[in-house]
Amino acid sequence: MSFYSYKNEGNPRCPGRIGFEGLKKILEKVCIQVNKVYDSCLQQETLEDVRIYLKDVKGCSDFEPPLTFISCRSKSVNGKLVGTRIERLPDRTNFARVRTRVEIPLEVVFEDKRCRQGVGNAILSIPKDVILYVPDESVIPFQLESVVNAVCVSGEFVPGETFRFDVDICATIILKIVAKVELLVPAFGFCEIPPCEEFSEQICDEIFDLPLFPPQLEDVLERNRKRRPRLFDSDDADDEE
Repeated sequence: MSFYSYKNEGNPRCPGRIGFEGLKKILEKVCIQVNKVYDSCLQQETLEDVRIYLKDVKGCSDFEPPLTFISCRSKSVNGKLVGTRIERLPDRTNFARVRTRVEIPLEVVFEDKRCRQGVGNAILSIPKDVILYVPDESVIPFQLESVVNAVCVSGEFVPGETFRFDVDICATIILKIVAKVELLVPAFGFCEIPPCEEFSEQICDEIFDLPLFPPQLEDVLERNRKRRPRLFDSDDADDEE
């Protein structure tokens, strides 16, 4: 089963929501090594009529034009940053102007005149010029990272000797100032890793849930008594007295 399998519900050594009482079960302070995000920003853009050039085209060796665009989307959540420049702002302490070009790898799917499908790679390049908090220099250096996502909503083949398409793209870019640090955090101890829950149709569950022996009459009467709704609770009874 996984952390969130119904069979693992209520396990205090697995991730999940906690209330105030749960905080009392903190066992220790631990030092963990993590990538701390000092600052981050998100930008989402609609880019129209962006020309992309395909490389490493696979499918067959003699595609017949015209080609029909089918789809394209980013191949990775990590963008490549090119030509990054970080210039501290004299009028804003601890902030800097961050200029870079984010390259997003794309996978493009298309069909030719004979309905033969091909796949190629392309690069979407988007310039960025933003302001971020940048910490002072330290022994452990900070770095700029990006998280990206791009999805093409439409595309048109551009005739020529190369594989070219003009596409409309929805692009999301997150820029982050990150440093690997040792962080002191409260902890509940080690996670308890539950065994994997293998997929099955569970056709025998209802049978296996049956009691091993038939119930006695006393057991049936006791079960029915517990299920019977009460006419009044103890507070009402005290009021009547």
